[in-house]
Amino acid sequence: MRLQRYGKKGQPYYHIVITDGRAPRDGRFIERIGSYNPLTIPATIDLDMDKALAWLQKGASPSDTAKAILSYKGVLYKNHLLKGVTKGALTQEAAEAKFQQWLTEKQAKISSKINQKAQESKSEMKKRLEAEAKVNEERESAIAKKRAKLLEKEEKAEEPQEVTAQEPEQPKEEEPKTEA
Repeated sequence: MRLQRYGKKGQPYYHIVITDGRAPRDGRFIERIGSYNPLTIPATIDLDMDKALAWLQKGASPSDTAKAILSYKGVLYKNHLLKGVTKGALTQEAAEAKFQQWLTEKQAKISSKINQKAQESKSEMKKRLEAEAKVNEERESAIAKKRAKLLEKEEKAEEPQEVTAQEPEQPKEEEPKTEA
């Protein structure tokens, strides 16, 4: 059992396959039992548990990554419980009850992790928006200060012009014209 890589550069997508150990990584395989997409959060794993369990019972040895995926999905735990049933340590019903209990706990843990990620992303977005609003407010206040300074300069520049404009308005005494 191992993974076959598909997808383009930087976007891997894997098929979980049963293959002969001597075959190349992406070469011939006996059976495809699932897929694994590590790009999604959390990673998407589609696995046919019955086929994987059957191959484990036949003696297939998974690679390290495939073993981690099988463990995550509970195939290795179910295989362990079924070995206990064959040895007589457990009954079939008790093994199924233990597996279902483990499965519900695992689903609860996964859903809580997804909810926690969603809340973290919402709080992160809220912090970003607050920081952006603060920066915008500072920019607006700086622009308002600049405009106020410009208005003051314009008013100061207009005041002397008004004074000079008033001086010519005063009537000047006209000099009498003399005839020569």
